[in-house]
Amino acid sequence: MSAPTSLATNVFGFGSYTTMLQKVESVTTSSMPAPPPKSLLIATPSEAGEFPLLIFLHGYLLYNSFYSQLLQHVASHGFIVIAPQLYIVAGPDTTDEIKSTAAITNWLSKGVLQGLLPPYVRPNLSKLALAGHSRGGKVAFALALQKTMTTLKFSTLIGIDPVDGMDKGKQTPPPVLTYIPHSFDLDMAVMIIGSGLGEVKRNPLFPPCAPKGVNHEDFFKECRKPACHIVAKDYGHLDMLDDETNGFRGRSSYCLCKNGQAREPMRRFVGGVVVASMKAYLNGDNTDLIALKDGNEAAPVELKTIEILV
Repeated sequence: MSAPTSLATNVFGFGSYTTMLQKVESVTTSSMPAPPPKSLLIATPSEAGEFPLLIFLHGYLLYNSFYSQLLQHVASHGFIVIAPQLYIVAGPDTTDEIKSTAAITNWLSKGVLQGLLPPYVRPNLSKLALAGHSRGGKVAFALALQKTMTTLKFSTLIGIDPVDGMDKGKQTPPPVLTYIPHSFDLDMAVMIIGSGLGEVKRNPLFPPCAPKGVNHEDFFKECRKPACHIVAKDYGHLDMLDDETNGFRGRSSYCLCKNGQAREPMRRFVGGVVVASMKAYLNGDNTDLIALKDGNEAAPVELKTIEILV
């Protein structure tokens, strides 16, 4: 079954909504007596409507602001995106990040998000997705597997080049991968996006940013249907970040990982796949997801892998 190229191309560009990006601090004030457990970066449509939600978790030692262009891409297609800053400094253990993400999800269930959004923009808490990049992808999977930690139910899970440590046997605690095929007991659809260069060393002094044995391939092997696995061939682990990431950590993002020629194509690709997944699994419209499978030439990057479990 083939689909017109234009259907897939649409999700790789900005959508029809204008967007607003705002930062919300985790500080109690007279106007915000119930602040979020962690500071948030919120990307939302500006026009009136009721929109599904995505909780997006940043990667290791990165700032949520480094994803502002990606978040606005997703929001422009009619989604509210909430990106917490889970930590500034972190050790190997991700337990606190898992608990913090659960706390943010439970905070949403109290209805306090409405007061932070533009007038007439309403969050639909019954349509909730969870996504994470790199270490944030691992945290997203860990929380999704702990079904009793949140009062709201996730409908889909998206791992963007997820990483579970340095190597097989060197996973960061608590480990997510079990190396048992189809062992993930997830009551939701899963999309896993991989980078072809993530497993490649940039130089001999540093390990690859998404090593074999703990990367997207291993996460997909443990998924049950429905699940999708899409890999961009010539792009790296951090190529979906903003074009400019400032400060020491921002500059480091250019030199620690093997990168593609530019960030914009990979960012558009990741944004498009996230949008297609959310449209399919939150809105019941799989047109763009089918077009991704049948119209590979429409993607802004060359694809290495497309695998679908149905």
